[in-house]
Amino acid sequence: MKSLFYFTFLLATLVCFGQQKNKINQNPKLVVGIVVDQMRYDYLTRFYNHYGDDGFKRLINEGFNCKNNHFNYVPTYTGPGHASIYTGTTPLNHGIISNNWYDKFSKKTVYCAYDPKGNPVGTDNMGETMSPHLMLTTTVTDQNRLHTQFRGKTIGVSIKDRGAVLPAGHTANAAYWFRGKNEGNWITSDYYVNELPQWVVDFNKSRIVENYVTVWNTLKPVETYIESGADDTKFEGGFTGKETPTFPYDLEVLKEANGGYDIIKSSPYGNSLTTDFAFAAIDGESLGADEITDFLTISYSSTDYIGHNFGVNSKEIQDTYIRLDKEIARLLAKLDNTVGKGAYTVFLTADHGAVNVPAYLKSVKIPAGYVYKNTFQKNINEFLRNKFKSDSIIENISNNQIFFNYKQLEKRKINASELQKVLADYLINQEQIDKVYTRDDMESVNYTQGIASLIQKGFHQKRSGDVFFVFDPANISYSFTGSTHGSGMTYDTHAPLLFFGNGIRQGSTFKKTKIIDIAPTISALLGIAFPNGASGEVLMDVLE
Repeated sequence: MKSLFYFTFLLATLVCFGQQKNKINQNPKLVVGIVVDQMRYDYLTRFYNHYGDDGFKRLINEGFNCKNNHFNYVPTYTGPGHASIYTGTTPLNHGIISNNWYDKFSKKTVYCAYDPKGNPVGTDNMGETMSPHLMLTTTVTDQNRLHTQFRGKTIGVSIKDRGAVLPAGHTANAAYWFRGKNEGNWITSDYYVNELPQWVVDFNKSRIVENYVTVWNTLKPVETYIESGADDTKFEGGFTGKETPTFPYDLEVLKEANGGYDIIKSSPYGNSLTTDFAFAAIDGESLGADEITDFLTISYSSTDYIGHNFGVNSKEIQDTYIRLDKEIARLLAKLDNTVGKGAYTVFLTADHGAVNVPAYLKSVKIPAGYVYKNTFQKNINEFLRNKFKSDSIIENISNNQIFFNYKQLEKRKINASELQKVLADYLINQEQIDKVYTRDDMESVNYTQGIASLIQKGFHQKRSGDVFFVFDPANISYSFTGSTHGSGMTYDTHAPLLFFGNGIRQGSTFKKTKIIDIAPTISALLGIAFPNGASGEVLMDVLE
C-alpha cells in the first residue's frame, strides 16, 4: 500500500514538474507595451458605453484591470512617465527628472531624449538626433535583449520621439518617431541604424500620411457625447485659422497655419497613423514570428496634444478616445492574426493624467487657479535681492524647483542650508503655494507617504534642484485654455493599467498598484532579470 502511495505521489510530482517546466518555457512570442499619453483612469469608465467589444472592453473583460494604479513620484510628465514604466523605478534612480531640465554642470537646459553626439536618419533636421543616453538604468526591454543574447528584438514606435526612445531602451534594434512639418515621415537616429530599413522607406513612400490630412468630425452624432462638456466653450484652445473650437475641423485647410503635417499629431488621426506604422513594424521586423520573445513598444501621443489643446472635458477628447478604442481593437486583431491568439502579452497604461481646466473648475465653484510664472519668479528674485543684496544667487527656476548658484554662494559666504530655509519660509507664506521642501529635507528624511514621498522619489541628487515647491490643488502655470499635468494630485497620478494575453489572469483589483510595478511584473512573466534599478514589485494577482 505504501509503495503504491509513494509511486502515485512521485508520478503526480513528475507530472506537475513537467507542466511547470512547459509553462516556464512557454513565454509569449511578443510583448506589446501600450502607453496612452495623458490618459486619466476615468476615461475607461466615463466613455465605457461608447466603446466596442474588441478594444478597451476586450482588454478589461478578458484581461486583468488594476483599477487603483498610480504614479508614485512627481513630476508627472511624459519623459519620466515612459522611463518609469519600462525601468520599473522612479527618477530617483533612472534620472529622467522631467521632459526638460536645467543641467547644473553645463548650465544649459537639456531635453530627456536629445543626443548632441548623434545624427538623424530619415531627415536632415539636426534637432532629431535622439537616444536614451540620459536614462541611467536599464529597461525591461533591455533585460529581454540581454536574456535572449540579443536574439529577441525591440522596436519602439511613437509620434513623439521620447515616447519611442525611452521605452525601447538602450539596446533596441530601433525606435521610430514622426517628423511632421513639411515632411510627414517616420524617422530615427544613428544611435540605432545608419539608414532606414526598406520597410520604413516603403511606408514613407506610400504617403499613407496623406489619408489623415482630412476632415475631423465626430465619429458618432455629437449630441450623443453627453459624457463631456459643450462643443463650444471658452475653456478650449483650437486651431489657428478657425474661429471656434468646434467640429468639424478641415485639416487640409488648417494644415499650413498649424505646422504642416504636425496638425495630424493634434488630431485622433495621429493615433491611426501610429497603428499603421506599428503594423508595418510587426511585418517588416517579423515580430513574434518565432519562440524568442520580442518587444514592441507603442505610445499613442495624439491624446496628449488634444488634451493640452481642448481640455479633459471636451468633445474632442471624448471623440479621440472613442476612436482610439477602435485603434486598440485593430491592433489586437492584427496580433491575433499575425502572432496568434494566446501567443502574445499586452499591457496598457498611461504616462500621466491631467487636470480639468482650472477656469472651468472655477466656473462650477471648485477651488482652482493660475500661477503667473513671470510674476512668481520676479517676486522670488526681489525677495532675495532685498535679503542678500544680490541678483545672482539663483541660477534657475524650473519644474517647480529652484537651483542655487553655488559659486555665488561661496563668493558671498552664504550657507546653502540657511538659504534653503530662508527660501522655504518665504515661499510657504505666498498665495497658491501649498507645500515647500528643501534639498536637505530630501537627503536627510525618509518620507513614506504624501506629496513629500512623491517629491523624494522624483529627486535625483545630481540633477535636481535645491528647493521644491507645490502649488495648491488645481493651480497651474499654463494657458487659460486646455489641460496640463505634472502634479502629485490624483488627477495626474491615477492612470489605467490593463494586462492581457499570455500568462495573464482574468480579473481586477482595487489594491493600490504603482506604475513602477509594470516592469518587474513583465520581467517575472518572462523569467528574465529585473531592470537593474527596479524598485517596483511583482503584481502576483495579475499573473497566472
